[in-house]
Amino acid sequence: MSDVLKKITPLKKTLCVADVNPENILAALGNAGQPIILKGLVSHWPVVQKALESDQAICDYLLSFYQGQPVLFYEAKSESGGRFAYTIDGKNLDFKTQRAPLNYIFDHLLNAKQQVDPDIVYVGSTAVDRYLPGMREHNDLPLQGLNPLVSIWLGNRTKAATHFDSPDNIACCISGRRVFTLFPPDQLENLYIGPLHLTPSGQAISLVDFDNPDFEKFPRFRYALEHAQVAELEPGDALFVPSMWWHQVESKQDLNVLINYWWRNDKPFMDSPLNALFHAILSIRELSQKEKEAWKGLFDYYIFSEQAEKYSHIAEGARGFLDPLDEVSARKLRAIINNNLNK
Repeated sequence: MSDVLKKITPLKKTLCVADVNPENILAALGNAGQPIILKGLVSHWPVVQKALESDQAICDYLLSFYQGQPVLFYEAKSESGGRFAYTIDGKNLDFKTQRAPLNYIFDHLLNAKQQVDPDIVYVGSTAVDRYLPGMREHNDLPLQGLNPLVSIWLGNRTKAATHFDSPDNIACCISGRRVFTLFPPDQLENLYIGPLHLTPSGQAISLVDFDNPDFEKFPRFRYALEHAQVAELEPGDALFVPSMWWHQVESKQDLNVLINYWWRNDKPFMDSPLNALFHAILSIRELSQKEKEAWKGLFDYYIFSEQAEKYSHIAEGARGFLDPLDEVSARKLRAIINNNLNK
């Protein structure tokens, strides 16, 4: 958390649980609806031990799995404070996107440690199995039944601005220190979220700069802080971030590495709910208020209310996609949507 926010208000600390056996991690989480720090969960991983040895040691260890494929990274000037966001006019992103070999990026980060105001370098959400094949044989959580997406994140003193992710998330701090500032989903209106079409890395972000919060421009942010909590992670710690929780992630040292696991408890044939939001903006938002109220009733009936037994008045075999979806019915529904969009 920024020193500025610490002076404004004391934020709640995230619940911390120690001595969690990685083999029992899902049982330990249960149906948690809030973030939980899992103290020392991955401290036994070889990659964490290398990180504790030195920055050079962890770079060498990761490169021992690397196959040479260039990775995507972001680069910003030191004046950005490490926050990847927008230019002053809000119309463009304030950083460059490039690709380079991982060994080049590590050399850049290690050399930057000797500089007074180095450029900010950030590699985000890079698939471990694709770029570091074999690493998970020695450094992994037993979540195979969930088919998680496992990604690595690294850089120097970066700040990933406040955003949400649809999947549940376990973020494992490997090297350096990470500070998460988290807000529950109902704080959406108080976080002043930016545009949906132009985002730093695919997710819309809060426009509030935590290092310099403008309460005249963003007055409701004070209310968001009343519901915020802070999780501070050391190497070997992990953090469970429930689906849809807003979070800023700040990396506090010259070399920081994180590995995270994303998974969704829905069915694999389901589309992203964000697509439905975009489609609703296109087809519903500009209707009259009277029409929107009617459509809200339809959405409540067909989507948000309990569906069991609701369509028993329709003969079995005639309910189509009103029955619970499976892969076949989802494919048919997707074809109908695509056909309608292409008219």
